[in-house]
Amino acid sequence: MYAEALLFHTIDANVWGARGYINALVVPMLAISAARNPHWKVDIVVSRQLIFQSVTLVGAGLYLLAMALAGYYIRVVGGEFGTVGQTVFLFSALVLLLALMFSGELRARTKVFFNKHFFRSKYDYREEWLRINEVLSGAPLDASLCERALHALTRVVESTGGALYQRQRRDYVATASWNMPVQIGDCLAHDEPLLRFMTEKHWVINLEEYARTPKHYDDLVLPKSFTGNARIWAVVPLVHHAALFGFAVLAQPRAPLALNWEIRDMLLMTGRHIAGHLALRESNEALIEARQFEAFNRLSAYVVHDLKNLVAQLSLLVSNAARHRDNPEFMSDAIQTVANATEKMNKLLGQLRKGRMEAGDAKRVSVHALVKEAVQHRALQLPVPSVRLDGADAVVLANPERLAAVLEHLIQNAQDATPPEGIVRVQVSTETAAVSIAITDNGCGMDAVFLREQLFKPFHTTKGNAGMGIGVYESREFVQAIGGRFSVVSAPGQGTTFTLNLPVYGVNENETTAHSARVG
Repeated sequence: MYAEALLFHTIDANVWGARGYINALVVPMLAISAARNPHWKVDIVVSRQLIFQSVTLVGAGLYLLAMALAGYYIRVVGGEFGTVGQTVFLFSALVLLLALMFSGELRARTKVFFNKHFFRSKYDYREEWLRINEVLSGAPLDASLCERALHALTRVVESTGGALYQRQRRDYVATASWNMPVQIGDCLAHDEPLLRFMTEKHWVINLEEYARTPKHYDDLVLPKSFTGNARIWAVVPLVHHAALFGFAVLAQPRAPLALNWEIRDMLLMTGRHIAGHLALRESNEALIEARQFEAFNRLSAYVVHDLKNLVAQLSLLVSNAARHRDNPEFMSDAIQTVANATEKMNKLLGQLRKGRMEAGDAKRVSVHALVKEAVQHRALQLPVPSVRLDGADAVVLANPERLAAVLEHLIQNAQDATPPEGIVRVQVSTETAAVSIAITDNGCGMDAVFLREQLFKPFHTTKGNAGMGIGVYESREFVQAIGGRFSVVSAPGQGTTFTLNLPVYGVNENETTAHSARVG
């Protein structure tokens, strides 16, 4: 064209008009050449969702344009009823378009067509992985984990239904079902050939392929409930740590789908991911149940420990009753001791009914009065404890019964570790912000290894059948719960000192700051 224009100083209009068509014919050849030549390729990634939505939009536009032209033609040639016919036709065309756009089968067929003809792989694995995690996390569905897992698996192949079986003890029980004639609770015995096959092979079973060539599955015999149901399309194993955690039964997909290696791998990968989530939930439930039993066992141990102390107190009272029953002061103390034991046992029964140990309501407690009372209660056992009160009487915020039980237990431990001629001393020192209660003995003592590894270990005791091994642990937990600090210093043959540092709530101004007293 340009050569002719150079020679004759004019452009041929026919050649000029043919240029567009010639270029259109050359474009496919250029596309084929670019596909064959790796240096011509441009790394362009187009989203599957973008293509699907763009094609849907363009298709809907072309459809509406064609229907508008058809409606205009009906109006022109329809004569008297042309306008009515045009309105009815356009409305029908719009309803048909909406039905097609919301058709799950049409969407599935369209996706299969584009994945088959425009992409090398069927799945966009990044999008699939994000979608599966989103479904399992419960974001799009307000359903149980089993139902969400089944929904995530059916979406992989656009299945129209399915059922999820999960291992419970030895058998496999249906835990979720959607659009499938399977009742929740239906059970498959552990000795079914299907379960043994999936345990060994970890294969996805395609029932269409199984019906054509059962030898591919080692002549597997499927349950009659599976072979007799024409809707069942595939059985997917849910594998966790190389063991069969469960399996899923999938119904026929919305669009015809060949179960190739890529789809099998995608189903297996999704099944493993689902099995991990289900196993994690099962482990969490087992852990919660174990913690409930642990709490109950700890409650029982605490109650038995307190009962043991009460029994020891009453036993000591009975052993001394034969010698001092004619002593009015002893009888008065005995009645008071029995009343105190009865009150504590009633509180323990109330805690057992509620199913939990309670620290009780915190109250303002006078430290001096409480220490004197604890020392008085332990005065029946040798060596008799002495008490020294330095400074003003401090007030702490705590449950008086539990704090008194802690002091009595520590004093009793000191008495048990000390010979009758030994020394057990309780010293109280009050400062501005804290009050210190030190319980000291010159008994056998403890070494550093025992202090570090065994003293505060629950249910470990050196008293044999006479102890529960939770007294010191419970004492430390209570002191820390009310904001205090619990410490111990000990050495073999040199005795032990337990120290409780409690935050001061107030100071009793009726006592002087330099007051000292000795009782015992």
